Amino acid sequence: MMSGRNRRTWLKLAAAGAAVAAIGVVPVAHAQAKLKVAAVYTVPVEQQWVSRIHKALNEAKARGEVDYVFSESVSNADYERVLRQYAEQGAVLIVGESFAVESAARKVAKDYPKTAFLMGSSGKPQAPNFSVFDNYIQEPSYLTGMIAGGMTKTNHIGMVGGYAIPEVNRLMHAFMEGARAVNPKVKFTVSFIGSWFDPPKAKEAAFAMIDKGADVLYAERFGVSDAAKERGKLAIGNVINTQPQYPATVVASALWNMEPTIGAALGKVKAGQFKDEDYGKYSLMKYKGAELAPLGTFEGKVPADLMVKVRAREKAILDGKEAVKVVETEPKSTP
Repeated sequence: MMSGRNRRTWLKLAAAGAAVAAIGVVPVAHAQAKLKVAAVYTVPVEQQWVSRIHKALNEAKARGEVDYVFSESVSNADYERVLRQYAEQGAVLIVGESFAVESAARKVAKDYPKTAFLMGSSGKPQAPNFSVFDNYIQEPSYLTGMIAGGMTKTNHIGMVGGYAIPEVNRLMHAFMEGARAVNPKVKFTVSFIGSWFDPPKAKEAAFAMIDKGADVLYAERFGVSDAAKERGKLAIGNVINTQPQYPATVVASALWNMEPTIGAALGKVKAGQFKDEDYGKYSLMKYKGAELAPLGTFEGKVPADLMVKVRAREKAILDGKEAVKVVETEPKSTP
């Protein structure tokens, strides 16, 4: 029989457990030194979007915070199997992009309610353990658009994207609005290659735009900056900074930093407080989840008066005085 003190302690613990279950959190606090984290990617880890997740998780691994394993270039048909494999192996957090495999990823999450899932997704969180994120970097995309609009000599900008989905569309629209803000005469040629990773196809699409008079190219996909480099044109980067590879070509980039998102998720897993949430806010500039890349080799080459406007808009965004509109319809070429 329990003593009165032990009984009170047990009742407190039981009540705490019930409270955790009631709010739908993953009810296991992981006290081990390193968390077992797995990632499942449908593309190679060098692809822009996925590379940012991979970078953030590798940094957590280097700090000794996680044991990190991953699978890349996983086909849609095999995605569910790989997710289940990592869940069965004891991963406490599984990260990935589920845009084309939403139903499979959500099905697996339901079957493993004590495993935390953090997935790139256009959908909503799913109780109790499926959280979502996305690269809401429309703010620096707008700023790079301002730079592009001020740098074009032909007033013609070419834009090459992967697919016309909300995640891509919102960045393109923000970029276009930024360009129009400083150059009302600018026009756009927009094209989608139907692939997340096909540099040769993106390069050919960019060549076609250059042939039509575009002198600045928005490189949403790899391959575009190669075309710009070969033809002596300028390019604007997306998600990562490729200026080191194209020092005379890439003027600026809208950077996505996944560290705030991964850091927030790991903190909640450690505390046993992970639940179904939308982590999208951690990609905003105020959380340091996005930023305008340094001008680097183009420092002094971008007109000073243009950069005054860019920095003023950047400050207004960070101060919460201005917001970049989110438009997720398919962007169209200028008639």
